[in-house]
Amino acid sequence: MPQFLIQFAQQHEEFRLPELEALATIENVRMTYNPDAYSLESPFLIVEIESAEKAAQLLNRAILIKTITELWGTGLSWEELIDRVKEHPERWPQYLQVPFKFSVVGFGGTIEMKDKPELIDRFAFTGFMGKIDLKNPEEEFLLIADYGIDPNVKIAHTFYMGRLIGHGKRDLIEKFNVKKRRYIGNTTMDAELSLIMANQALCGPGKLVYDPFVGTGSFLMTCAHFGATTVGSDIDGRQIRGKGKASIQSNSEQYGVKDRVLDALVFDVCHAPWRRVKGGLFDAIVTDPPYGVRAGAKTLGRKDPTKQATGPRMAVEEGVHAHLLPDYVPPTKPYEMSEVVADLLMFAVKNLVRGGRLVYWLPTVTEDYTIDDLPTHPCMELISNCEQAFGQWSRRLITMEKIKDWDGQAVALGPPTGDMNKSTTNPKQQGHFGFRDRYFAFGIVENAKRKKELKEAYHKGGPAAVAAYMKQIEQKKKEEENQQQE
Repeated sequence: MPQFLIQFAQQHEEFRLPELEALATIENVRMTYNPDAYSLESPFLIVEIESAEKAAQLLNRAILIKTITELWGTGLSWEELIDRVKEHPERWPQYLQVPFKFSVVGFGGTIEMKDKPELIDRFAFTGFMGKIDLKNPEEEFLLIADYGIDPNVKIAHTFYMGRLIGHGKRDLIEKFNVKKRRYIGNTTMDAELSLIMANQALCGPGKLVYDPFVGTGSFLMTCAHFGATTVGSDIDGRQIRGKGKASIQSNSEQYGVKDRVLDALVFDVCHAPWRRVKGGLFDAIVTDPPYGVRAGAKTLGRKDPTKQATGPRMAVEEGVHAHLLPDYVPPTKPYEMSEVVADLLMFAVKNLVRGGRLVYWLPTVTEDYTIDDLPTHPCMELISNCEQAFGQWSRRLITMEKIKDWDGQAVALGPPTGDMNKSTTNPKQQGHFGFRDRYFAFGIVENAKRKKELKEAYHKGGPAAVAAYMKQIEQKKKEEENQQQE
């Protein structure tokens, strides 16, 4: 099969290959590549695809792919690259008369503008005689020099030449930018990751996608954009209803997907009213379970079981059952993260169609995490596990696929959820067990460390040193906030 050069965006590196594989599945594209040739530090990957037309299909909804180029040659120098290109003159004739342009690109380094015309002239042997059109060429040919990511390296180590197939759809990131969205909340997922999740879930026309922790509905919008019909639910109806004219409905109108966003319902996913359908109801479940950093997970019930009512309670003044009052808020209790994940997996087992996907975020304490933390089930296969690191903790995008129907007997496997009465700092606990408490414990330790450093700064340089230290801390805090938002 012909070779193509993919240039990825240089971010969310662990997510790039899983999205590429998902795109190949969605577009039914036969593709092969050497996984050992892939590096998180490089944006380039050589793949074999059956045709240029099929390669172009991968770009229809690609978020982490910048460009795909039909590869005509590669070398360790410009001279070697030219020799490789000359080995296949059969590629040139069909482009002899079309309007074209050459672009010279350097990754990790700079090619001087004055040197580019000379480089382009060295490929005159191709014999292209069409009009040179720098604005709207029919064909664009790329000369790429890869310097790597080390800023001290001044010499490129790999050179590529090829015909540009097209660009990915990274403009969608700006379209769904949460800063431009009519309605958002403090847990709204950023646009880029929402779009990637929609691809991981294989969303498309004719698919029914469900978010059981819908919040402000980010995933409903991005999944619907790719043609899926979406529906969500949440135990907290306030986020669903929104404020004034700002709501999930207003967002669906903003993005032109109102006809594909069915509704957002208020109920506890642990007591979901969905009627089980033979063969499954949902084609995908896409969600970000609340893990307590900004909003904690809740389930119906009381923290103290002795206070749990055994029947309907009467509102004395109104003389009716309390749950019938318009301002009634049912009692809730904390929902431990390990229980959330285990229940979510079992819900997927029971309600996904075969081949349907579960795509969700799992927060973990970095030093405690192991691959065995992930709950498993014989009906589900792990497709990918991608980490977004934040230092002492990270969140992982887990993608699983239902490979066989549930027989009604099998239960979720994996490590036990742990004893809620035991310390959550036990290193043998799952990386996500008791995550909320451990996350805020990081802040206590960090504050103690900063107080010590402040004293040391004062003794060394007085008030000026303290001011400089605080400025550094504030800058670091802003960078961390921006990273989490991205």
